[in-house]
Amino acid sequence: MAIYAIGDIQGCFDELQSLLGMCHFNPAADRLWFTGDLVNRGPDSLKVLRFVRGLGDSAITVLGNHDLHLLAVAEGLGKRHKADTLQAILKAPDRDELLHWLRHRPLLHHDAGLNTALLHAGLPPQWDLREARACSAEVEAVLRGDDYHEFLAHMYGDKPRRWAMDLTGWERLRFIVNCFTRLRFCRVDGELCLKAKGEPGTQPPGCMPWFQVPGRRSTQTRIVFGHWSTLGLYHGDNVLALDTGCLWGGLLTAARLDGEAKIISCDCNGYRRPGGGA
Repeated sequence: MAIYAIGDIQGCFDELQSLLGMCHFNPAADRLWFTGDLVNRGPDSLKVLRFVRGLGDSAITVLGNHDLHLLAVAEGLGKRHKADTLQAILKAPDRDELLHWLRHRPLLHHDAGLNTALLHAGLPPQWDLREARACSAEVEAVLRGDDYHEFLAHMYGDKPRRWAMDLTGWERLRFIVNCFTRLRFCRVDGELCLKAKGEPGTQPPGCMPWFQVPGRRSTQTRIVFGHWSTLGLYHGDNVLALDTGCLWGGLLTAARLDGEAKIISCDCNGYRRPGGGA
């Protein structure tokens, strides 16, 4: 059995199939970990969602910001964007089943045997694995419950910017979601720098990649994540970043997590230009 983690797909179905062929993926024996953002901006979000759901126990995916955006838009919430490619899902006959499945995906997956955690974006320096798992479970419980519409209505926003144990209500849940699905840079004290989206070196003074903050409490666990296409493939600081910009004409990348270390990438057509249109 092989376990492969795969970076952000964002509707690039053909590239995903090419990559799985290169990995010789066998759904009867192998397992796939997806870093989130299965959908949006690429051409075949519906195909990707159906395919990954159809893999059943052969696949684990965590929620990314574009996945949550789909759930919000489906509820009539959030701001629709010109570059969105979600209409095929919203009009699909199996829409409700797909959205229900997506809403029940986790924010964090942990494999104790591999000492590895999977998430979409990042963790604040104050959280160790135990706290990260507890915080993810808080959001997952609300998102899977009867009040998920209200949660989605309060999900958007950049505040609060710093973690505190006494955070409550929507502010607490919003901070947790922002870490798991939007974080790239933060300050030494854990204040989130959510406006900075470029490669390391382009951030405002005092901000640094979340995984390089001195004293980060999650360093004992290898963390696999996506979200940061301008960072690209990065292996250091006990993290593995796998968003290699498939949507933007870069690569779609898989990393074998068990046994023999291996990185496999396929070329991508590029369906969007950074800062531009299709």
